[in-house]
Amino acid sequence: MQDEPTPIELTKSVADFLRNDITPLISGHQAFKLRVAVNILDLVTRQLTREEGSDAAEVVRLRALLGMDGSVTELNHALAERIANDEVDLATPGLAEHLWATTMDKLAVDQPNYASYKRELGRDS
Repeated sequence: MQDEPTPIELTKSVADFLRNDITPLISGHQAFKLRVAVNILDLVTRQLTREEGSDAAEVVRLRALLGMDGSVTELNHALAERIANDEVDLATPGLAEHLWATTMDKLAVDQPNYASYKRELGRDS
């Protein structure tokens, strides 16, 4: 379906409206709850923006690492089992790089202003 506005545009618009038009009008605990709601909308917008690409990249890494096919959930379950069974560890070629890339993708959604995340982004440049 290609209707507009897209879910990304909708969540961004609502967050911007609340942040710019409503936040200045309220204070106290209600302002706090509004900031929480705006943060949630911002997080959902980042998830919608990044999820498809980061999931696809994660599946490619997991397929190469595990030598099997499956969904991102199935592949992560298989990786967790192999780690728990001591079949793979940080000495396994590609595992550390996969875990690092997955962590950076997760931080891009959950905590894009985290100082350590920003510092690591600068190292990649």
